[in-house]
Amino acid sequence: MYDPVLKAELMRSLNRLVKGLSALFWGLPLALLVCVKTATTDWLKPFGIAPPLLVNTLLFYGLWQIGHFQRQERVWHQSLDRAKLLSVVNIGLSPFVYWWNQVPQMPLFSVALGLLILSGLLFLFNLNHVLQRLTAMLPDETLRHETAFFTSMNVYLLLGLLILMAFYATVQEMVVLPEIVISFLRAFETVRQWVFILLLLLPLAMTMTLIWKIKEVILTSVFAAEG
Repeated sequence: MYDPVLKAELMRSLNRLVKGLSALFWGLPLALLVCVKTATTDWLKPFGIAPPLLVNTLLFYGLWQIGHFQRQERVWHQSLDRAKLLSVVNIGLSPFVYWWNQVPQMPLFSVALGLLILSGLLFLFNLNHVLQRLTAMLPDETLRHETAFFTSMNVYLLLGLLILMAFYATVQEMVVLPEIVISFLRAFETVRQWVFILLLLLPLAMTMTLIWKIKEVILTSVFAAEG
């Protein structure tokens, strides 16, 4: 026999979990699109700092909602808290996207924008750990294996992107470079944007796919239980 009170509480937490996953699913591509467009174009200029603030707040809202699921699980909430902290950092740095667009020569704005990019990548990195911890608490064995595989792949791709960005930034600051390095930089400059986009969009797309699949598994399980 199920306790009606416990069952009602579980249904409320599952409802919030689904809402949170939906917010994360839509928030991830919106955050990337809005921040890039705010920084590089004048499309969203009339709205000032609001667009990047709102989309990053949506991501925090998603994490806050899924945090109501299995509150007693310490390891799950530790990974969730790390993602929340990075989400708060992203919210705090969001206005600099608009300010850098207006005054790109200001060193403070450039540094803040760089920190936002780094924090955003670390957020996506930690979000994959959150998804892995979440599926460990769900009864679907196939979903657990798929999530473990794809989150591991995402982690390696994001680490590769971080290492490449750090190497590129370091080399750019060097005054004297070997001729072979200069030739490499010239060749890399033509494809730099596409390499960075590819290394970012692949883990982003796989993360969104995992979020959608987890949400569908939860909804299917709820409807099956009610039926």
